[in-house]
Amino acid sequence: MISAPRGTRDILPAESWQWAFIVRTASQVMDSFGFREIHLPVFEHTELFARGVGETTDIVEKEMYTFNDRGGRSITLRPEATAGVMRCAIENNLCVQGASAKLWNWGPMFRHERPQKGRYRQFYQIDAECLGIAGPMADVEIISLSLELFRRLGLKNLEVVINSVGCEKCRPVYRQKLIDYFSAHKESLCETCLDRLERNPLRILDCKKEECGKIADGAPDIFDSLCPECREHFAQVRAGLERLGFPYRLSKRLVRGLDYYTKTAYEILSGNLGAQNAVAGGGRYDNLASAIGGGKIPGVGFACGLDRVALVMEEQGCSFGEAPAVQVYCAALDEASRGDVQVLTHELRKAGISAECDTAGRSFKVQMRNAGNCRFACIIGESERENGSVAVKDMKEGSQESVAVSEAVRYIQDRV
Repeated sequence: MISAPRGTRDILPAESWQWAFIVRTASQVMDSFGFREIHLPVFEHTELFARGVGETTDIVEKEMYTFNDRGGRSITLRPEATAGVMRCAIENNLCVQGASAKLWNWGPMFRHERPQKGRYRQFYQIDAECLGIAGPMADVEIISLSLELFRRLGLKNLEVVINSVGCEKCRPVYRQKLIDYFSAHKESLCETCLDRLERNPLRILDCKKEECGKIADGAPDIFDSLCPECREHFAQVRAGLERLGFPYRLSKRLVRGLDYYTKTAYEILSGNLGAQNAVAGGGRYDNLASAIGGGKIPGVGFACGLDRVALVMEEQGCSFGEAPAVQVYCAALDEASRGDVQVLTHELRKAGISAECDTAGRSFKVQMRNAGNCRFACIIGESERENGSVAVKDMKEGSQESVAVSEAVRYIQDRV
């Protein structure tokens, strides 16, 4: 027996309708904010992620699924969506001459990491990106968008955490402060953080190991190193959140795991997921376009994982709406009636009514057992064929009426 690869799973009907509800809600929220849906390739040239995400990030160094195609080109299954969205905008001239673009997408991402609750090697994300706008109001808009999505999904017990990670002007100053600070604690850092010390010291702030976390708590505060532009941008983001009534918490240790972030970084945390408690994250990335050869296109966005959002919704008792169900089951009393039953089923479906009939030659008893979860059963036998009628049984009430075949669809429509 061949099983699914480790870190992947099948999304079965009992769960897929919940995902459909989340994506449908996301689509409605995106529409209300003026975001338009796009669809991207699930694989890109490896260089896109190496240059865009950052060669010293865990994603590029350890987690990407990379292979050479038959033409010898290095191809990577996308580990995240933002770099692909920016590539799409550049390649299709969506942000030329100062134009902006508000885009969203959803689909599978791929990272080779240790599977855990709510995290898989093939996972699914909803992603939204606002491109071409450099001002802080766009940052507030993105945070507002993610919060509105979660509000409509019914999520509670959420916390917004924000930080500024500076820009190319002020980050080198902060970087050196971190190197000086962490160098004095080398003996207590894990091997991964020791490796990061010279190459990417900001990532030490994000280490989840307890001892490294204690050291990181005492690290210098980035706010003292921000240039005037970054300081003012962050002040305006905070003011915008307060203006909209969104409470938030500042965290100097929030740096995100991707090199393209500049200025604002944020996460939305849930108290229902334990240590891995982020249900959404994002921020600003004004240098991503230039890193992948596309000039200067500012951007800000966020992503949330479908697995994690569904987990939190279940744990908080949120509603996914009603699971899809067949409304009408059409049953044949005898073999000669099966064709008439199939015709009636076809007419019901054309009218937008979910309907099913037996196609395996099962007995009438088995057919009626299958009809047990439907609202109505439409039964045709010899007498119904002779007088052009159908017996419509209300499976909830237990009542039954004889209805002309020509009126059966309208009769059902008036009652479902």
